Amino acid sequence: MVYRPCRKTISVPYSPFRKFSVQQWANLTDTTTVPLTEDELQKLRGINERASITEVENVYLPLSRLLSFYVESVQSLNNKTSVFLKDNTPKVPFIIGVAGSVAVGKSTSSRILQTLLARWPGHPRIDLINTDGFLLPTAELEKRKIMHRKGFPESYDRHSLLTFLSDIKSGRRNVVAPVYSHLQYDIIPGEFTTIDQPDVLIVEGLNVLQANARPGEPRIFVSDFFDFSVYVDAEEEIIKQWYVSRFLTFRNSVFKQKNAYFSHFANLSEDEAIATASGIWDTINLANLRENIYPTRQRADLILHKNSDHAIDGVELRKL
Repeated sequence: MVYRPCRKTISVPYSPFRKFSVQQWANLTDTTTVPLTEDELQKLRGINERASITEVENVYLPLSRLLSFYVESVQSLNNKTSVFLKDNTPKVPFIIGVAGSVAVGKSTSSRILQTLLARWPGHPRIDLINTDGFLLPTAELEKRKIMHRKGFPESYDRHSLLTFLSDIKSGRRNVVAPVYSHLQYDIIPGEFTTIDQPDVLIVEGLNVLQANARPGEPRIFVSDFFDFSVYVDAEEEIIKQWYVSRFLTFRNSVFKQKNAYFSHFANLSEDEAIATASGIWDTINLANLRENIYPTRQRADLILHKNSDHAIDGVELRKL
């Protein structure tokens, strides 16, 4: 097992987090009805993900209810503030950030939350956006000689991402975001997603909780715009296994598609594919996890920890 200083913990009598087993967390729900079918869940799962209806009931349903309380509270505060200020300033979207490593299951968690939140009363319009759309185009990454750092903080158009979030929180309508293609491994020119004043916006990405700026950059961060944040967590060795497994799945599917950026990996033998995926993980994704992603874990409002079966086995909630 690899020694990781960043994972070292110190026993202290107090913690900013309340810690729950899955059963303790499941007992918090005030309903036994899961507003999600197996067919719907199947469409929400990512590659090689195993989220089950039981997990939705035990983990995501209570979490969606808690988040619903947060949204309702902010909406109520907005209404009372408008009365106090004697104006009719409309509410702005409640923004939820979802962070975590490559292959840890952020997208699946985000899609499940989006679906469940939309079914609680009071905030039916829930949008979801991935920060991949704010990666610099491949041509620009190659020009800057940082293609091997794709996914690291410096590979993003940070100014555009901050402007996007600022516009959302300013109440602007029809705010656009670039669209990223995992098939082409690049931004799609001229294609955009439009966000038009939803009740809730979920922003999912690797480094969304980071609070570091390069010299000369504004001291404002993506997480400054979040009303609530979630970190999806698992041990490094486990995430590596998931990453390699996903790579093998892609080798037999996505990589064989026309115009796939990684088509040259489609003809690798299984041993070659495992070695290639392991090398990419060890030199790029693991470095990004240790340097930039995992250090932001403690900045989250809630942490979902997964075991080797991809199942959530613990929840940590920041104390108010």
